[in-house]
Amino acid sequence: MRRAVITASATAAGVVLLLSLKPHDPSTAAAISSSPVAGAPKSSAGPTPSPSASSTAASGGTRTVTGNAVNTRYGPVQVRVTFDGSTISRIDVIQYPNRDRRDQEINSYAVPELNQEAMAAQNAHIDVVSGATYTSDGYTRSLQSALDRAAKK
Repeated sequence: MRRAVITASATAAGVVLLLSLKPHDPSTAAAISSSPVAGAPKSSAGPTPSPSASSTAASGGTRTVTGNAVNTRYGPVQVRVTFDGSTISRIDVIQYPNRDRRDQEINSYAVPELNQEAMAAQNAHIDVVSGATYTSDGYTRSLQSALDRAAKK
């Protein structure tokens, strides 16, 4: 009987602790840039462009398309893709979850890995990064929306 009371109390305390957790603030974002070679994270305090922003440079076939901002459990993920003709030449992650230390730790290795895989694949059909499932999902969805936009132009 004594064990049942202790077990019930511990379970109730655990449920209360879980329910008291607060979700991440989706308005917090930063930018990570990636060249085809390496993936050292960089941050930018500048404003993020609208999801439909795109531009065509005067140098022939270079153009930039921004994907939709995809809301994930831990915050939005958004990418900007630069094309040289029909080839992806650069992917910039302009929003990703980075509110707390754990988000920053996870995404410091996940975002460069996602960029590297997407550059190699030249499409959004890439593997998720272990430990960064939500970021990976948001990344691929935003990348696919940018690729879809580019195909329409």
